Amino acid sequence: MTAPREASGARRVVYTHGHHDSVLRSHAWRTAENSAAYLLPHLEAGSRVLDVGSGPGTITLDLARRARPGEVIGVDASAEVVAQANGLAESEGVPNVAFQTGDAYALEFPDDSFDVVHAHQVLQHLGRPVDALREWRRVLRPGGLLAVRDVDYGGVIVEPPLPALTRWLELYHSVAAWNGGEPDAGRKLTRWVREAGFRDLEASGSVWVFATELDREWWGGAWAQRVTESSFAAHAIESGHAGPAELASIAEAWRSWAADPDGWLLMPHGEVLARA
Repeated sequence: MTAPREASGARRVVYTHGHHDSVLRSHAWRTAENSAAYLLPHLEAGSRVLDVGSGPGTITLDLARRARPGEVIGVDASAEVVAQANGLAESEGVPNVAFQTGDAYALEFPDDSFDVVHAHQVLQHLGRPVDALREWRRVLRPGGLLAVRDVDYGGVIVEPPLPALTRWLELYHSVAAWNGGEPDAGRKLTRWVREAGFRDLEASGSVWVFATELDREWWGGAWAQRVTESSFAAHAIESGHAGPAELASIAEAWRSWAADPDGWLLMPHGEVLARA
């Protein structure tokens, strides 16, 4: 996740999830197939690609495999996460990818440097998404392709509708907004991209569904940890939106949901392709 450089007096903008192990495990589940399928038909061999907010690098490596012999660069604010991603690239033998620390609002690349700029689950965490998109347009060559995808928490569906998980969804909106983000970013991507000066927009949507026993165990277990141990928990308490006892009850609800054979969760995402 790329961090903004805040001006004096700017509103608080903090990455809601942080880099707890439970968060990174969740991010490492992501692949180009389950998180960037809308981009893949448009990704040409030999392309130079920038992946903004690349995290542990699993999507980035998939993009690099498809862009060979092109070059793919991932940028993230966390030096620790960047080191992990570079280690993954080395261990998996993907030579045409590199990771470095970077700022979503001030990329250290010349104008017209890339054929594709990709960002997955990034804009929802930025206080000035249109400014970030303008910076990404700067580093795209004329006619280059932007690909952005973000979740829309306003459309999340959980079954069974446990009261504590309904409360989790309300709490997530409150904490994300307190941190300066936009938890319903998926529905706003088209407007943001247009305001940033891109053209030839193509909007789409896709979902993640967690319903199998393994999916529920993984997702529910991860959130049971995140809601009590990650930066999300600290932000919920610091902001006064929840206390430790309530967070513990939400964690227990996630474990109950994961153990329910009828448990089902859907997360919708907005997606936009556009040209610089």
